[in-house]
Amino acid sequence: MARSRQGPSNTIVIKLGTSSIVHETTHQPLLSTLSAVVETVVHLRAQGHKVVLVSSGAIGVGLKRMDMAHRPKNLSGKQALAAIGQGRLIALWDNLFSQLEQPIAQVLLTRGDISDRTRYLNAVNTFKELISMGVIPIVNENDTVSVSEIKFGDNDTLSAITASMIHADYLFLLTDVDALYTANPRKDPTARSIDVVSSISTIRSQVSTTTLGSSLGTGGMETKLIAAEIATAAGVTTVITSSKDPKNIFKIIEYNNALKSGTSTPAEPYSGRSSPSSSHVAINQVPEVSAKPPPNDVPRPLHTLFKPSPMPLRDLKSWTSHTLHPSGSVIIDSGAHRVLARRESGGRLLPAGVLGIRGAFASGQAVRILVRRRPLNANSEEPTFSERDHIDAPGTSEPNTPILFASASVTSSISTLDPGLDVADEPLVEHPREETDEWEVDEVGRGLANYNSAQIEKVKGLKSSYIPQLLEYADSEYVVENITIRVPP
Repeated sequence: MARSRQGPSNTIVIKLGTSSIVHETTHQPLLSTLSAVVETVVHLRAQGHKVVLVSSGAIGVGLKRMDMAHRPKNLSGKQALAAIGQGRLIALWDNLFSQLEQPIAQVLLTRGDISDRTRYLNAVNTFKELISMGVIPIVNENDTVSVSEIKFGDNDTLSAITASMIHADYLFLLTDVDALYTANPRKDPTARSIDVVSSISTIRSQVSTTTLGSSLGTGGMETKLIAAEIATAAGVTTVITSSKDPKNIFKIIEYNNALKSGTSTPAEPYSGRSSPSSSHVAINQVPEVSAKPPPNDVPRPLHTLFKPSPMPLRDLKSWTSHTLHPSGSVIIDSGAHRVLARRESGGRLLPAGVLGIRGAFASGQAVRILVRRRPLNANSEEPTFSERDHIDAPGTSEPNTPILFASASVTSSISTLDPGLDVADEPLVEHPREETDEWEVDEVGRGLANYNSAQIEKVKGLKSSYIPQLLEYADSEYVVENITIRVPP
């Protein structure tokens, strides 16, 4: 294999779907594809890159072993086939990598394994140690024990979370199509490939993701957009490209290195591969470096690149947003939503912005952040809230901490407080009506609760200075922290 031009060392996660590992009807392993992937991974390591492989295919290999034509529909049947196939799948990978004297390690994960912060950090440390030892971790979901509540849903999602865990530079989603298209290129001859995506929310309105994955896999293009959303939010450059020629990974890295250094232009498509459609479209594409490609211009391999966020989530927020199963919900007003969407808010919610609670949860558990909006048929109006940049009051330890307040009558909770507290000066938020189901809510983010649901219910709508008396202790002036707002106001 020809070595690409030497560039900076990168941490790379490569995800291979079931349709790229076993044949859809015969269930025979696709040895040519697997061998090409192995050669690519080994050569990437030889160039100084750190590589993690996320491999589907346990159920597909199990089907072949048991000579079954179709995936079972019941959960226990799928789990049994996963148990049968996983051993044979890792043995297949080990055999192929052993031909090039490359050691590998099997890493089986469920969302439950990393929903606990300590276990999550242990998994991160294991990845780091394996990589430092020169071992290729091969990751798969532990389908044998996974149930719907703790499943990642698809290995696209697992690969994105893995990439964010190890702070990868690239996530390559190898699939049976060579890029993201505006429509299914197998059925629509007018489908156009998309070169660069800067905004996934924008691209959703411009492409069709209704196509499903193969009969063996669980994903499709929609799951890849979800994976790209998770990975790019964590600062990982994400690429969709074909699994038929894994060596394109070298060309893609080389092309993007040249693009960053100003020696290439994105206007020149790669002509070495044919595609179902010869037309391309760029979404928020980087401007051309020059009108004419320079003499040493690097051709662009066919792929779709999702740009990483310029302000990636730090580790704890990424963990909260994508690995935890929420135990309940905290309903906030629109003013709190606007404040939390600001980066300088630190993702911390004061009780003044809370309107209500849904479900029962304990301190330290993940919660959904819901914003309340008035239903179309409602006669009453939601209280209007304003924001104050700073307030000098007990319990507000940081300057420029936003406090939400409204003109409202004193609630019943206030009447039970120590008369020594200055209620007249208290900025209050009216407690929501008991009939909270009459109001519609939208999930806009997730966070970690500092208090349990009953405690937050007691202090909702009040300033944090009341927390010690109402709860008889105060671990924090914030009721929820590490909030990641995924849906902006």
